[in-house]
Amino acid sequence: MAAAIRDRNMVLRGVFTFPGHSNAPGEHTNAAEDEARTLKAAERYLHEAGFGVPVLSGGSSPSVLATVADGATEIRPGVYIFGDATQYELGRIDIDEIALTVVTTVVSRQEAHQDAPARVIVDAGSKILAADRASWATGYGRVLGHLNARITALSEHHGTIIWDSDDLPELGTRLQVIPHHVCVAVNLVDEVYVCDGENIIDTWRVGARGMNS
Repeated sequence: MAAAIRDRNMVLRGVFTFPGHSNAPGEHTNAAEDEARTLKAAERYLHEAGFGVPVLSGGSSPSVLATVADGATEIRPGVYIFGDATQYELGRIDIDEIALTVVTTVVSRQEAHQDAPARVIVDAGSKILAADRASWATGYGRVLGHLNARITALSEHHGTIIWDSDDLPELGTRLQVIPHHVCVAVNLVDEVYVCDGENIIDTWRVGARGMNS
């Protein structure tokens, strides 16, 4: 590939990798070490072939703090800017480091009965929370202020939350839901609101909206 780049009068600036396995429980350190070995091996092979490699690019939000000193020259963590339920469940961030939630409304509620737990239905489904989640995850997101509640099912427009107590929120109550994967959630909207408490102080357009293909 490097030779093809040179033959087309382009400049090879570096190599990059993404340690995606850092998004598995307990794997962030191993992933960071694997990343460093991979980048340094690529650098060595390219140097032996006569190519300069000024940039070794890697990094992920779970592994960023475990980045090996003699590995990547730049890191590209993305989720960290907002945080999400994945990073919280992995233990990589605290709840007060999560900066983005989806405001949703309770549209139905059901008290616990027989073997069925208490649950509520909210008007946020896969079209805002996204159905993308890790196989080990305990749900599709968390509820701010009720972290033991779990979003266990999504349709396109509704989410089912197994509630964490018998004290169910009233119909019409607004809840702040922490998406399991914030990258996908942001990509599903045209804009996000910047809030100071309950006050909206700014609106950010999502610049890459609709640019998946």
